[in-house]
Amino acid sequence: MQAIQLSLKVAVLCTIFIMPVALYIGWLLARKNFFGKAFIEGFLHLPLVLPPVTTGYILLLLLGRNGWIGSFFYERWGIQIAFSFPAAVIAAIVVSFPLVTRSIRLSIELVDKNYEAAARTLGASNLRVFLTITLPLALPGVLSGAILAFARSLGEFGATISFAGNIEGETQTLPLAIFSSMQVPGQESSTLKLVVVSVILSLFAMIGAEYLNRKILKKRT
Repeated sequence: MQAIQLSLKVAVLCTIFIMPVALYIGWLLARKNFFGKAFIEGFLHLPLVLPPVTTGYILLLLLGRNGWIGSFFYERWGIQIAFSFPAAVIAAIVVSFPLVTRSIRLSIELVDKNYEAAARTLGASNLRVFLTITLPLALPGVLSGAILAFARSLGEFGATISFAGNIEGETQTLPLAIFSSMQVPGQESSTLKLVVVSVILSLFAMIGAEYLNRKILKKRT
């Protein structure tokens, strides 16, 4: 239960923190052309193709106790980021971000620019156009992105174990608990229970995303 609660907490926090930034980056990539855009897109999507353990190791190099950024926090304020609960949340954010951003960018690209242009000619600001035109029309993709972030966070393993460790009660999420249980002889029953819970949570997340998408599309028609 502790691992399940911790996984849900990490997934919820990851989704909350990731959505505002992903919305802005997704809109920026969908609506703006600028120098280096292809490089930025490639960099943001790097965690999709990198082995998760590699992503975790890079985070450790950056935010670990002796890392480039982590050492500053530790020496200045005594804050250790790696091998802590915040590290589990950061790992989930990093691996989930490309999925969310891609979903939002594609959904915004499908919104007809003529609607946005018409709103601007009537005096609407860019922010108002986004909130009243772009976001409502792109909402299915945005909601799908949020559910993807939640589901991906629930299943995150490689980056978490490399950067946050497998500390029971602090960083041991559901996938790590399954891994730990698999290493102990005679724990097949406990492992199976954890696997079933993991499948159910992920399945409910995906069903919820599909239900929301269909409900929104039904309202439009």
